[in-house]
Amino acid sequence: MNYTLMHKNIPVVDMKIDDETHTTIKLCNNYDVRHLPPGVNICETDIDLGALHKWYMARTFPANRQGVWWAFETLGVTSPHYLINKCYGLSLSDQYWIRPKNSNLKWSEVNFFHNNFSKDMGEILFEHQPFNSADINIMSPDIMTNGWLRKRWVIADGKRFLMKGGSGVYKQEPFSEVIASAVMRRLNILHVDYKLTFENGNPYSLCENFITPDTEFIPAWCILITQKKPNNRSLRNHFFDCCDTLDIPNVKSAVDKMLILDYIISNEDRHWNNFGFLRNAETLEWFGLAPVFDSGTSLWHNTSRIGTDMKCKPFHRSHAEQIELIEDFSCFDSNALNGLDSEIKKILSQSEDIDENRSNLIAAAVMEHCEEIDRLTKR
Repeated sequence: MNYTLMHKNIPVVDMKIDDETHTTIKLCNNYDVRHLPPGVNICETDIDLGALHKWYMARTFPANRQGVWWAFETLGVTSPHYLINKCYGLSLSDQYWIRPKNSNLKWSEVNFFHNNFSKDMGEILFEHQPFNSADINIMSPDIMTNGWLRKRWVIADGKRFLMKGGSGVYKQEPFSEVIASAVMRRLNILHVDYKLTFENGNPYSLCENFITPDTEFIPAWCILITQKKPNNRSLRNHFFDCCDTLDIPNVKSAVDKMLILDYIISNEDRHWNNFGFLRNAETLEWFGLAPVFDSGTSLWHNTSRIGTDMKCKPFHRSHAEQIELIEDFSCFDSNALNGLDSEIKKILSQSEDIDENRSNLIAAAVMEHCEEIDRLTKR
């Protein structure tokens, strides 16, 4: 079927997508290539079809999402990619979408920022309840939301909130999100604020969408591939080179703050898709690093080996190595972290799956990491 890739109201490129394989098999007319997704480059005179296809396929929820096989069975599909076109590729993270060729659809009529969306997909992914597939409305941003944890978008008082669950025996990720918010609030690190909520006895984190109808989130991996990395350049320096070329402001200091947080909470999963940048969707002006979000895979969330050096991302696999990359510790204020251990224990006390001993060990390990950073700042 033929579609036009749109950026809000701006046509970017016509493309033909195979309705069975969902492979982008052909590009037709180019309209405004300035609005191509970052990382989709022009090869000589043509748009990189492979890069465009990779970007488009990466927009949907992964095939390893909790509850996904129930969703596949309910919907009669074998991959989330079968669902992208049915919701026009719309998300609550950016302003890209696909419009069927010769359609008169407008962004104002279909976007999820202004228009209500179906709860069906979120409920299917959350609960293993029977649905009549003929009655399911899949016009929902839940199809276009990354991450393997169970999650869904909800509307409350006209605002869009992301609700995200936990995993394993401790179901700790929602609590880790709230603790990470507390650390960043104390250190004045720009962040998405998470709160706890409970549904059917299960804990969930809840955060308001930080993207507006005029802004968008561009994942770091899209920036990383805008240029080919030289063999003699480290991944970190190459990443900063790409940011400099695009004139994205204040990147190094913001990344340093993010890495300080990740060291404190022993974050294991700061991969290239869960940090990135904000820009204006119409003018393409870059605002800088997005507020820090998605820090739930931290605080030894699924292990009893509390206090050990966990693997990390994105620049090194060890926190001990990654903390050495930080050039600017100015955001770190040890006095601002006084009483953090008590706050951590208070947050964790709301869990039915985390006992007092585990809570005490986590709080003590976090404070030890804070003391280690304090020592680094005084070298």
